[in-house]
Amino acid sequence: MSYSFSVTAANKAAAKEAVRVKFDEMVASQPIHARDRNAALSNAIAAIDALVDDDAMHVSVSMSGSVGWRDTLTAACDNPLTACSISAHAYLVKPEAA
Repeated sequence: MSYSFSVTAANKAAAKEAVRVKFDEMVASQPIHARDRNAALSNAIAAIDALVDDDAMHVSVSMSGSVGWRDTLTAACDNPLTACSISAHAYLVKPEAA
């Protein structure tokens, strides 16, 4: 099962929170991703933290990933994962003009 989303925020702290919120929304619709949530958020936060602080710029983050498992997905989503892919890209962007 895979996911992909992007968020943009005014600064690094707001970008981290936006990623958490968006990932949790995705987990609500794809519960199996609760299994890779911590790894995915750690990856995104590390990418965000690597950026220079620049008050003139916003922070944009794009994330994607997937997990795989054997057999039929259970209702409890407790299947042992057999594959996991996590990707996070963080970059500074100019704020959009109002």
